[in-house]
Amino acid sequence: MQSKSKPFDDLSNLMTNAMGAVKGVGDEVKAMGRARAESLIADMDLVGRDEFEVFKKVIEAQRAEIESLKAQVAKFSPASAAKKKTAPKRASTIPAASKAAAKAAKKPVTKRKPTKKA
Repeated sequence: MQSKSKPFDDLSNLMTNAMGAVKGVGDEVKAMGRARAESLIADMDLVGRDEFEVFKKVIEAQRAEIESLKAQVAKFSPASAAKKKTAPKRASTIPAASKAAAKAAKKPVTKRKPTKKA
């Protein structure tokens, strides 16, 4: 004798198949989302972690070299080091563009003589 009736067995099979289909659709949506995210990241032209670490080491080495060169410059020219400790000179309050305009205004305007066309 059967312990289950035929309609319940059919309903059980239908639900199992429906769950499988839903799982398949969910997997497809995840795959499409992952592909879209990867294409967006590829379009951004981002730097990889390994490239970043190499670049970081290069920058650190350049900073160390700059500091050593600054120390050498300070060692060879103590007068320049003393100048750095004094207060810097104030810059002119008139911008460079205004100075150029003032100079241009002082120059007399000369007219060109017309040339004859040949």
